[in-house]
Amino acid sequence: MVRAAVLPAVGAPLEIAEIELPEPGPGRVRVRLAAAGVCHSDLSLSNGTMRVPLPAVLGHEGAGTVVSVGPGVTHVAPGDGVVLNWAPSCGSCPPCADGEVWLCESALTGTGGRHARTADGTELHPGLNVGAFAEETVVAANCVLPLPAGIPLTEAALLGCAVLTGYGAVHHAARVRAGESVVVFGVGGVGLAVLQSARIAGAATVVAVDVSPEKEALARAAGATAYVVASDTTAKDIRGLTGGRGADAAVECVGRATTIRTAWESTRRGGRTTVVGIGGKDQRVTFNALELFHWGRTLAGCVYGNSDPAKDLPVIAGHIRDGRFDLGALVTERIGLDGIPAAFENMLAGRGGRALVVF
Repeated sequence: MVRAAVLPAVGAPLEIAEIELPEPGPGRVRVRLAAAGVCHSDLSLSNGTMRVPLPAVLGHEGAGTVVSVGPGVTHVAPGDGVVLNWAPSCGSCPPCADGEVWLCESALTGTGGRHARTADGTELHPGLNVGAFAEETVVAANCVLPLPAGIPLTEAALLGCAVLTGYGAVHHAARVRAGESVVVFGVGGVGLAVLQSARIAGAATVVAVDVSPEKEALARAAGATAYVVASDTTAKDIRGLTGGRGADAAVECVGRATTIRTAWESTRRGGRTTVVGIGGKDQRVTFNALELFHWGRTLAGCVYGNSDPAKDLPVIAGHIRDGRFDLGALVTERIGLDGIPAAFENMLAGRGGRALVVF
């Protein structure tokens, strides 16, 4: 039996419970978690913005050590450090065949499967495939990626979502080029990763926007050259910081209609807006036909940073080892499993960066 944070129903409080995991069968891996990040997507699962089968063990951003492997698993072995991959690609569906592995049609198939049992026999599902809010988990082999050499195991948890998403949003989705101006909406865990990645890309001007003035120091440490507290004049303020034109690229990490619209308005004519934040279906963004023509801007969604984790992790690891990317700078709080509800409250209130559950 291991301890885990279980979501019994939409909107219900998380319950810390003892769960029983099965031994890994063919193509499965058992992992002892070192740490798990508390992502906004976990909050979205708990409040019903995103739907998964329940009850479930939440948590999808994690890293740990392989305990045991089932038959047929050869790319990792007991004792190996691994990063959990919540959206594994099948390699054979049309998006995968086209190289768009982040859009794999089978990526979340495992979420509907049986994962574990509580002490009273209740069947549990794995939230977003991996069930990382637990001392140990059992996952499909393609949900584990070997930890690159020289990366600390605890902070490596952030690679599983925030860093891959933030890095990919800049380098794959927005395709930021050296010398460009970038504005980042939302200075949470993903936003901080976007800021660091924009700096790595060589952006000349990096503007961070958030509702909280207290996050300015965090943002500037991550690479922001300017900070704007969100208001009704945000788009105007950003134009003032970018020579009156607007930013070349905007990355929205909040998932709200008003923020998406403001991000779009903050870019120059022909600018690019990338939406990373996950909003509810009631969040509707409106445009008129004339402005779409006149401004010539683009607005695009971004899933998991449009990343291929197997290819991107080694590249990101190189930036970490060379001191260009600071994993620890994303973490503003280290907690236990029982600290997750408070971390959710901090997210709702716009406080802090990434909370990290350390086992």
